[in-house]
Amino acid sequence: MNTSVQAPTSPGPRSPDAPRPGADDSGQPGELLEIAERVAGWARSGEDVEVYVSRGEETEVRAYDGDVESLTSATSAGIGVRVVVDHKLGFAWAGSLDPSVLGETLDEARDNAAYATPDEHVQLAVADGVPAVAVDLWDDELASVPTARKVEMVLELERQTRAADPRIRQVSSADYGDGSVEVALASTTGIRASNRRTSGFVSVSVIAGEGASSQTGSGFSVGRGFEGLDPGRATADAVERAVRLLGATKGPSGRSTVVFDRRVATTLLSVISSALSGEAVEKGRSFFAGRLGEQVAGSVLTLVDDPTDPRAYGAAAYDAEGLACRRNVLVEKGVLQRFLYDTVSASRAGTASTGSAVRGGFSGTPGPGCRALTLAVGPEGYEQDGVLGAVGEGLFVQSVTGVHSGVNPISGDFSVGAEGLMIRDGVLAEPVREITVASTLQRILQSVVAIGADVEWLPGIAAGQTIAVGDMQISGV
Repeated sequence: MNTSVQAPTSPGPRSPDAPRPGADDSGQPGELLEIAERVAGWARSGEDVEVYVSRGEETEVRAYDGDVESLTSATSAGIGVRVVVDHKLGFAWAGSLDPSVLGETLDEARDNAAYATPDEHVQLAVADGVPAVAVDLWDDELASVPTARKVEMVLELERQTRAADPRIRQVSSADYGDGSVEVALASTTGIRASNRRTSGFVSVSVIAGEGASSQTGSGFSVGRGFEGLDPGRATADAVERAVRLLGATKGPSGRSTVVFDRRVATTLLSVISSALSGEAVEKGRSFFAGRLGEQVAGSVLTLVDDPTDPRAYGAAAYDAEGLACRRNVLVEKGVLQRFLYDTVSASRAGTASTGSAVRGGFSGTPGPGCRALTLAVGPEGYEQDGVLGAVGEGLFVQSVTGVHSGVNPISGDFSVGAEGLMIRDGVLAEPVREITVASTLQRILQSVVAIGADVEWLPGIAAGQTIAVGDMQISGV
């Protein structure tokens, strides 16, 4: 059993783990929901209780040099309980759903609430009448796939990648992973929610070339189940990314238009997302603070968080407090429209929750955060080649380093190491490395000149799509 006395607010965005209301996919009340309702029913007079329960299974296989290097299969289950009494919050969790543990966890949360500091904004979610959008996130066939087939897939992934190009010197890793999770939530404030979802992936990393001039690349394929995975796509992506950088030299210095690869754009949007949290704004930890309704980006940019899009890895019908997820337009034609809130952060801001609570599972408490960020596609409908053609001359950034130390979502400072290829006459040209790309997040948003239609959903809270940003500082030779 693990317990803690909770501060009035929780830290920033966590990994999404969203429930779905009412019943499981068969239409019948689920076992987990029955457990959550039973524990919530033990609430005493004068206290509000929220019960979050989950269980899951996952499998991971790694191949190396023609053999299985590791194979793990794990299950987990647990409960997290929040108790609010006189605006004091107590939280406790346990990694078990054993009947003997349920009451003990509630008692621990109740005891912790007694020692917490009162805060008028501390409260549990209450249904707000927003209807849920049905999102199908479950693959029935995944559970029936034998482990031997999963092993076979990852071994074949390594074999085909090794043979894909004579310049591939080594396959650093080839991985298969899948998981399923079922979640239920019930509270004394009337919330009843349950959900289940599956996911799977294959990934491969390679080294091309020899010695100091060697280059690395990685490729992925993700899906809701086994049959949706495409090892060939992962192989082609990894090989192309490594091989096209062979012979890279130090890049030039100056100011230039920069085209960010889809995966780099995902990283960029993920950093920006932390500044769109209402909690971060309230704490003065966002470069967007005080700018609601202002032009914060170029008119070509519309940024949306839409967890009801089933393609998104973080898709969900309901958020981590049991409120219906909804499409939130954050920036529209460059104008900052709203921030994201859970119940507590919304109360502090004097507004309503945007259905944007996320949490890392039964051992965590909710906080506001993005689940499925994406940019509206430009009117031209450009794929990556179209963006390159529109730019004409510039730098294509394939990967970046130093994001955690070089990008600050509070001040907006942006300075990262990069590698990629020069753009000449609208096509990719010579590869370059050891470049620093610098600006500020504020200036980047104002300087977006093209947004690709090549949307790619990978694990994380933001979609990848090619983005072109004008007038960035490049430091190379």
